[in-house]
Amino acid sequence: MTWDDDSFADDFGERHPGRARPTAWQVAVHVGAYVGLVVGVVALIVGVIAFSGVFGTAANPGGFASGPAHGPRVAMPPLVEPLEPDAAAEPPGPPADDAQADVTGPPVVTGTDTGPIDPDWTAETAAATGIPQRALSAYALAHGLVAQADPDCGVDWATIAAIGAIESDHGRHGDATLGEDGTALPAIIGRALDGDGVARIEDTDGGLLDGDATWDRAVGPMQFIPSTWAEWGTDGNGDGLADPHQIDDAAQTTARYLCASGPMRSSEGWRAAVFSYNHDDDYVDDVARVANEYAAAIG
Repeated sequence: MTWDDDSFADDFGERHPGRARPTAWQVAVHVGAYVGLVVGVVALIVGVIAFSGVFGTAANPGGFASGPAHGPRVAMPPLVEPLEPDAAAEPPGPPADDAQADVTGPPVVTGTDTGPIDPDWTAETAAATGIPQRALSAYALAHGLVAQADPDCGVDWATIAAIGAIESDHGRHGDATLGEDGTALPAIIGRALDGDGVARIEDTDGGLLDGDATWDRAVGPMQFIPSTWAEWGTDGNGDGLADPHQIDDAAQTTARYLCASGPMRSSEGWRAAVFSYNHDDDYVDDVARVANEYAAAIG
């Protein structure tokens, strides 16, 4: 019904005398009432949101449904023998001009197949976390060596292990297994980086590491692409060769690569380091979640 109607029909269709045409004042009153109602509803909604925000943030400083702030800060695994000063890697620095040509990388770290990590700690931590002992010893050794070489970094075995879990299930992706020497067999090789839903990276190593002379592919337990390995590849087990398919080498390289972004002792620093490994915030959150689960498992 409009204001121009001068009569109306009831439910039985009978006509009734029309109502008097409203005055301008009556129209203004009606409009004001509707506006007041709308303003009141909006104010109520805003108040509820503000109340929830204040009290919700107090309980969850990161905000609602926010990802983990950062990974854990776990202690360095106990050693059965001290690390030799000259056995630790030098803090990461800019690559040499010809670094791209050396796909094996510099052998800057020495160690052993099991490392100087306390075997009791390794066995107990492996049982608590589900991380294979061979992989765990590599993560722990990387933690210890980098802690000595670059104490300001703050990288820890739980963070390295979380990346290993996500990248290759600790060297067990597909049908692969880690041998006693720490080498993943069969080799873990990712899909061709041909630009089809992934980055486009043409071959940089002549297929030496990934078996593909057309496109690069991520390789090994920690999934390094050949060009990155050429700059950062590290000999973690002291055999004179930096091999991305060998877990000690790959874990040590991961630690050095993370430290290159700066100290990881703050939430921002930790996230920046892991983000440098994979430019994806969801990936960073996943690494934080897994790393914190490992830390919690050992108390």
